[in-house]
Amino acid sequence: MKDEKKSRRRSVVRGKTLPREVTEALRIREGDEVEFEIEIGEGGRGVLRGMTVVPADQVWFWDREWQRGEREAGEQIAAGRTEEFEDAGSMFDALEQER
Repeated sequence: MKDEKKSRRRSVVRGKTLPREVTEALRIREGDEVEFEIEIGEGGRGVLRGMTVVPADQVWFWDREWQRGEREAGEQIAAGRTEEFEDAGSMFDALEQER
């Protein structure tokens, strides 16, 4: 690869600028931000990514480990693997026994 350079630019989706198949695949809609990555050079290409802005005080929720736990909890709830407690104290006691 000779002198391949990458350039990134961001833009906001306006109106019907992209085919529906693209917006559905990227899960973007009007007003969302997208990023273009362009490789300039021999055989250059472009990549379009949908971007999501997350408020700084909510970043923890989107951490990979936290999301893994969310998926695991969702699977357990869907499978009916839940337990009810009379109060918070008995719940914490049960959690301590799991350790």
